[in-house]
Amino acid sequence: MTDDHKPVTEAELHAYVDGFLDEERRREVDLWLNGHPEQEAEVRQWQVQAAEMKAALSGYAQASENDRKLLSSPAVTSSPSWWRRGALIAASLTLFLSGAAAGVYGERLLAPPVTIETAAALDSLPAQSKTAFLVYASEKRHPVEVGADQEDHLVTWLGKRLDYKLVAPDLKGLGFSLVGGRLLPVNGRAGAMLMYQDTAGQRLTVLLGKNPENAETSFRFESAGSLETFYWIDGSIGYAVTGEVSRAKLQQIAEECYRQFET
Repeated sequence: MTDDHKPVTEAELHAYVDGFLDEERRREVDLWLNGHPEQEAEVRQWQVQAAEMKAALSGYAQASENDRKLLSSPAVTSSPSWWRRGALIAASLTLFLSGAAAGVYGERLLAPPVTIETAAALDSLPAQSKTAFLVYASEKRHPVEVGADQEDHLVTWLGKRLDYKLVAPDLKGLGFSLVGGRLLPVNGRAGAMLMYQDTAGQRLTVLLGKNPENAETSFRFESAGSLETFYWIDGSIGYAVTGEVSRAKLQQIAEECYRQFET
């Protein structure tokens, strides 16, 4: 366990977010964060911001052999807190974006401004996704219209209604298997819901709805008690992933969904 002789520094928290700590120190920071809820909440927010920045800038990331030196340079370690923090974020972002995950997300800096229609569609996504989850995830006998045993029919049927080449993301690597899906309204148009379940019976839903303006947005979180929703708009479709799982876990799932939808 982390003790008073080895405190967790702000620089280490940023390194924790960016994945630059060794396994032993990461475990120590995990334990420390469990006992410091305020710092844990801040770190989780940094992780969300990092995901959004990665989504926005990954197409422009270029690695440099001098990048890591930025994290330990005298200008960073001896400067005032606000400047040190900015320098750490800048250095960490450069490294973060040049990692293995870079290139997974589409370029967003040059996307057109979000219209009023798209903003309205985006704002409505989490509420509609949470409603669908609350209505159907607790259903015992009929949670879906078409089961996973008819996956080909399911994705063809829903894809035609959305005019979109739909796939059902394979989330088995993250512990969730497809239950099935159903047609339902999203923003007054035909939408789709896919449902997944883990071995403990925990469910999550993936909502898809039409975006008439073909615009794009960054990834966003919304919380409601124990319910987390991760949502975004990409071209002609808006997406929202909802479940009663940790924010970190939901982010993993949403990123995997994004990757497979793009593929």
